[in-house]
Amino acid sequence: MMTPVDHTKVAADLLQAEKTGQQIGLLTQRHPEMIMDDAYAVQSAILQAKLAAGRRVIGWKIGLTSKAMQYALNIDIPDSGILFDDMLFENGATVPAGRFIQPRIEAEIAFVMSSAVGGAGVTRDDIIAATDYVAPSIEILDTRIQRIDPETGRARTVLDTISDNAANAGIVLGDARHNFDAYDLRWVGAITSRNNEVEETGLGAGVLNDPVESVVWLARRMAQYGQSIEPGQIILSGSFIRPVECPTGAKIHSDFGDFGSVSINFE
Repeated sequence: MMTPVDHTKVAADLLQAEKTGQQIGLLTQRHPEMIMDDAYAVQSAILQAKLAAGRRVIGWKIGLTSKAMQYALNIDIPDSGILFDDMLFENGATVPAGRFIQPRIEAEIAFVMSSAVGGAGVTRDDIIAATDYVAPSIEILDTRIQRIDPETGRARTVLDTISDNAANAGIVLGDARHNFDAYDLRWVGAITSRNNEVEETGLGAGVLNDPVESVVWLARRMAQYGQSIEPGQIILSGSFIRPVECPTGAKIHSDFGDFGSVSINFE
């Protein structure tokens, strides 16, 4: 296992990579002793540094909720990351050039919470009762860590990704707002296009069979680290499409049908 000094140093390196746009090498190569608790400890160190710099937590993201992504990373559980106030983009906004290193997007159902919820025994009913509304959303992903080590060809692992705030970089909420029970979220789908060409489609059921179960998982995982979901926070419940690359000039639109739509452009 890594030491607290290691956690702080790695967090500083990741924050510097985010600031400069220069990726760092694989953490699992630098620290082969790294385990899951280390990865979340690095996240916690990033959290403390960002809070000290004046940032504010606005929510949480859940990743690796689909079987396809879990198989790709040889893991059988989701992961999570932190949403900060400077990550929120208006629907239809343009991301300025140079803001991200290798941006990609995913389509997700967002939960916006009306009350706090947490604890190891959190249930589906608890999450539903704590939800103010659900909305269509796009998560912007980025990687401050190289995806593949150029010398060894070794790919990053889930421990690298979790340390890197679960690859989280931005969030876009659609304008539509819905009561939780207005739709069967398992059947809410999205057609995601880049520059007017369809890239990915999917259904909410791809997220642990039901997106609300993803939020249950998050609340229980957070309890292990003494955390809870707070009122007003946004929870990205997990993607039901594969990540879509967003090179310069990409115009992204996710059409959720009657559930709404959400767009983001890249300068």
